[in-house]
Amino acid sequence: MTRPVFVVFAVVAFALIIISAETAIVTPGRQWPVIVLGVLCAAALEIPKLQVGSVRHRTPVITLPVIALLSLETVLPLRIAVGVMVTGVLLIEVTRTHSWAIALYRAGLTGFGGVICSLVYLGLGGLGVPVLIKAAVASVVYVGFVIAVETIRMRYTRTTFDLGGKPMLSPRRVLLVAGGYAAIAAIAAQWNHAFTDGTNESIGVVVVLLTLTLIAAAEKLVIRSVIMRRRLVGMIAGVADLNASTFVETPRRDVSTDGASGTDAAADITEMLCRAVSRTVGVESVTVRDAPPVPGEIGVVVALTAGTEQYVVARRDPMDRGFTRDDELALRALARTADTVVTARSDIGGLIVRANTDPLTGLPNYGAFQVALANINEHRNYDEALAVLFLDLDDFKKLNDRFGHQSGDSVLHELGRRLRRAVGPHDVVARVGGDEFVVILTRLTSLAEAKAMAEEILSAASQPLRVGDNQFTMVLSMGLAYSARQESDVSLLIHDADQSMLAVKRSRRAGGPSNESSLSISEHRSTAMDDLIAHAIDDDLLELAFQPIVSLVTGQIWAFEALVRYTDADLGPVSPPALVEKAKSLGRLDALTRQVAIKAMRAAADFRLEDSRIVCMTFNIEASQIVPGRLGDFVEILADRYPEISLCLELNERSVSRVSAEIRAQVEHLRDAGIMIALDDYGSEDSSVDALVRLPMDILKIDRSLVDDLADIRQREVLTALQGFGDKLEYSMIVEGVENAFMAEQLQMLGIRAAQGFHYGMPESYAVTMHRLERFGAKAVMPGGVPTASTTDAAPASVPPAPPAVPASTAAAGGVSGRVAATADPAPFPPAGPEAGASSSMPPGASVAATPAGVPAGTPAGVPAGTPAGVSDETPAGTPAGTGRPVARP
Repeated sequence: MTRPVFVVFAVVAFALIIISAETAIVTPGRQWPVIVLGVLCAAALEIPKLQVGSVRHRTPVITLPVIALLSLETVLPLRIAVGVMVTGVLLIEVTRTHSWAIALYRAGLTGFGGVICSLVYLGLGGLGVPVLIKAAVASVVYVGFVIAVETIRMRYTRTTFDLGGKPMLSPRRVLLVAGGYAAIAAIAAQWNHAFTDGTNESIGVVVVLLTLTLIAAAEKLVIRSVIMRRRLVGMIAGVADLNASTFVETPRRDVSTDGASGTDAAADITEMLCRAVSRTVGVESVTVRDAPPVPGEIGVVVALTAGTEQYVVARRDPMDRGFTRDDELALRALARTADTVVTARSDIGGLIVRANTDPLTGLPNYGAFQVALANINEHRNYDEALAVLFLDLDDFKKLNDRFGHQSGDSVLHELGRRLRRAVGPHDVVARVGGDEFVVILTRLTSLAEAKAMAEEILSAASQPLRVGDNQFTMVLSMGLAYSARQESDVSLLIHDADQSMLAVKRSRRAGGPSNESSLSISEHRSTAMDDLIAHAIDDDLLELAFQPIVSLVTGQIWAFEALVRYTDADLGPVSPPALVEKAKSLGRLDALTRQVAIKAMRAAADFRLEDSRIVCMTFNIEASQIVPGRLGDFVEILADRYPEISLCLELNERSVSRVSAEIRAQVEHLRDAGIMIALDDYGSEDSSVDALVRLPMDILKIDRSLVDDLADIRQREVLTALQGFGDKLEYSMIVEGVENAFMAEQLQMLGIRAAQGFHYGMPESYAVTMHRLERFGAKAVMPGGVPTASTTDAAPASVPPAPPAVPASTAAAGGVSGRVAATADPAPFPPAGPEAGASSSMPPGASVAATPAGVPAGTPAGVPAGTPAGVSDETPAGTPAGTGRPVARP
């Protein structure tokens, strides 16, 4: 609030109060009881603050005292009524804010608006306008004047705040407040004029003023209850977020000992604390600063950085509701929680550092080295090379025995220091044994570069060293293993470097140079699986299997889930989880997903032509892929290409453990575009209620672990509760892992409406699925077991040719910009046979594990014997009940 503005409105307030008092004194009649009651009524109507902006506490608010002005018009001259209103506002604002400056500004603003309101009211009266209309118009003019002045004040005299792209004023709120204002003012004025017979007019005014006071009190109670509920919800969410952050570990590419991680952690906690305070207390701004709070602010001391005390300070606009004792207690509780989280993080961080650090050299130990190597390998680009150096200090035992362990410790400490100084800032040095060290060289482009760097390190580390009166010349054996591309198993890289180092030692024992350090280079090569998977994705060789999703209400198939498959001519079937993980490590997950999505929707169109009851196709995608920069645009284009098919994206719960605002907004955008969103694998070991609350979705898919023993009443109660939860939040629920008729019957008894599992069909190839639809239509359970490719007479051998490609303008360097990522069900497939839970409708000897067309028999490496290669029974998502959106329903 600038000084000229304050002076203008303060003068207006004082002038109106003085004029009103003088007029009241010289006016005959005993109207003082009405004046006192009018002051109290105006004060009561000033208490409720009505938001007319798009964002709470950052946009203008308006109050109701002008209604008291229009109510007093029949018994008091308007100049007195305006002064009564201003006096009431001044008294309540001084009591609320303890600031004469704020109170005078608010009273002056209200008085100025009251004068304009009175002039409009009198002008319309002179034109013969009915009381109802002139009171309504005058009150709307008052509302418009106050909103205009407050908007200008906040825009030009306050710091600009982020409104999230929303306008400062909400048209809907403005119209609602103005309309309500006009209606109340018109009713009050009309009521008073009904008593204007010379004897009862004061009684009518008193009734109106008392009624308005009661309305203001009731509105205050309603607003208070809403605020209390919002505060409670915000407190729970804020404490949960802060506590959850205690054990969150951010993946890192290397192991460092600087303070950057501590600074990042403090910034993370500060951001979460400010967000929690804003959500819980409701503020214009919240900051963590060194200065204590000033009048009009509330603050609490926090120690978010070791040894430093600061204040978390919340502020509201002076014209907004003032802070209450409950607001201060909520702020204090959140600040104490943040302090506790910082302390816990510090304690846990200290334990982690001690557990992962070699106490002698201060370098990472073997465990930390393994984590660092895995992270570096996982997060490097596909064409980014690295090398592992394995070093051993020769004859260290003799040095210890001759000069003592203290000298030996000094030598090791100095060797660690030299190695650390010789490598680059992104490289890692670790001590992994008594006299053994490892170095990870990163961001390499060739083996020659790795060899040159290794020789420099070996030369720097081998320089003569003096410990006390003794001088040592260190002789090191070094092995180098070079990796040109991402590894599927980094332990092979360590093994090869170790073997190369041992080869140097064997060479010395066989008569090689024994008084100088030596380097041996391993013939390590990246696993052939990398090239195999990259070739399958780049050349469009992936295959799909389709598993039905059925409605337990109609007993019909209404959707299929597409699951990725690949069979190599030499290695045989590749496990789907391994296929997806390898695609991710190769930077080809988006390309894999795009290929699966196109083939799945093309097949869905064919399935629907065969049976019109097939209306949905679903496949898996990671949450990070749905942003427009990756696969988001592609998904929308694909869905538009097949308008008769509902496209459903399954987000597994691991990928939505921390949903960002960007991803949440994108999910909402996709749902608005008619694309369904499902939360997959709910009930697995990674499940949390948080995902149900934070992720907008249409379908909740229940993991098989929650239905593996339906005789257990606890499982039945959990399913019933989740179904009820889904009905209330308007999303559908699909139960995965339904393996026999007993499970299906139990689910129907519990009111479950959609299911998926081996009881209704194995994941089968396109040919087998088409043959099933041709013979049995959309029946949920086959009369004589699920047909296999061997029983198909005329089924097509592959998915039909693709429609025109997605426009090149939507393609990014690594694939189409969008977000469809197919992933495979990691759950193990049960062994074939009756004990595997095969459908009770299958005849004896019927095969439970059908082989996709064209896939040679065999089991991929790493999959238990008896398990069909990469077969998954993941349940695709269904359709939310009651959402009102035009989507497929089970």
